[in-house]
Amino acid sequence: MPALVTNSKIWGEMFGTKEMHYVFSDERTIQLYLDVEAALARSQSKLGIIPKEAGEKITEASKLNFIDWKKLEKRTSIVGYPILPVVEQLSSSVKDGYGQFCHWGATTQDIMDTADVLQIRNGLQLLESDLRAIADALVKIVNEHITTPMAGRTHLQHALPVSFGYKASTWLSGIDRHIKRLEEIKSRSFNLSFFGAAGTLASLGEENGLKTQVALAKELDLNVPEVSWHSIRDNFCEVTGWLAIVGASLGKIAYDIMLMMQTEIQEVAEPFLHGRGSSSTMPQKRNPISSEIMLACSKLLREHHSSMLDAMVLDHERATGQWHVEWNALPSSFIIASSSLRSAKLLLEGLEISPENMKKNIDKTNGLIVAEAVMMALAPHIGRQFAHDIVYDCCRKTIKNKISFVDALLLEKQISDVFSKADLLKIVDPSNYLGAAPTMAYNLLKNR
Repeated sequence: MPALVTNSKIWGEMFGTKEMHYVFSDERTIQLYLDVEAALARSQSKLGIIPKEAGEKITEASKLNFIDWKKLEKRTSIVGYPILPVVEQLSSSVKDGYGQFCHWGATTQDIMDTADVLQIRNGLQLLESDLRAIADALVKIVNEHITTPMAGRTHLQHALPVSFGYKASTWLSGIDRHIKRLEEIKSRSFNLSFFGAAGTLASLGEENGLKTQVALAKELDLNVPEVSWHSIRDNFCEVTGWLAIVGASLGKIAYDIMLMMQTEIQEVAEPFLHGRGSSSTMPQKRNPISSEIMLACSKLLREHHSSMLDAMVLDHERATGQWHVEWNALPSSFIIASSSLRSAKLLLEGLEISPENMKKNIDKTNGLIVAEAVMMALAPHIGRQFAHDIVYDCCRKTIKNKISFVDALLLEKQISDVFSKADLLKIVDPSNYLGAAPTMAYNLLKNR
């Protein structure tokens, strides 16, 4: 029985999509090991390092149907790594004795690392698709609500008016940067690993070793690194770092949405699906399930990346245990990230937005949210500090006497001598104090 939420029959896809589970499944992983072994044989047969027939026969045999899974499990637990048991079964399945040319000049980590790179490439393709869909959903929100006023909040209290489109544009800006980072990560991470036992290619010799590198990289459409990265793991750690910061950005969006979904606020709501977010005892509940998953995933991704940072500190030319940390952290990070991105995609594509409640909330303080606007309008007439102190006193009177901010302002002679009620009503209109928010949001869209 599964013991983890990432592969549980109960939790389903809450902590990982089916597509990402497949990428990191046992079947797909072993097939990738076989794919790398077959590509190696083809490359070396073309170079004349092994017989031409060997490349053909090994490629023909590199299918999952010959794998004895029970035997593979038993041998892996004894050897400590899966490659030798895989090569044993592959070699015995290749026709005409050509199986003896399998794994020529390679070491276990060459095959596993290269297969990991291929998995990472496939995993990032899936995540990039969802990430771009998230960006598209945010672009739509920004466009539709670029001037929709709402309360900007600092320290969880009303600060100044912002527009909901501007708020969404700040979310979008981070997503756009993640997409740019991803392109850079691809160039540094999609590297072949083929260096032999101690990273020197000694078993093949300099000429054949380097030729094999180039030919194998071409077969797999990977880059050829200058030197071994068997014990230099910044490339994989950068990938999990990217997953972690993407998860954290989505966690921030989720946190904002959860707060905006509070009963007392109700400015947004997650897409409605009958029964989703229900309580076992309170029929009225509509809990922010997608946001909760995104927030939880952000914390899990941080922990897995922390493990990958630890795994970077390893000994000499081959690790004595740190490498094994990757076997858990790397697949888990991708699977959890797939859940976070898919949840964010569904959430933002169907987000229910209430401009009406945004207006109600912005008006709850009887105009106090634009106290700064009054102060700045009054400052040229009496000085900024005097204006601040007078408006500050008016704010206290508004709260104490439970009157509108405009009425409190008009009771102050130094203000009523300068501004009429009509003037003040215009000054305290939140839609007139959005500053450059709409323009900045528009510029973000224009310059994407």
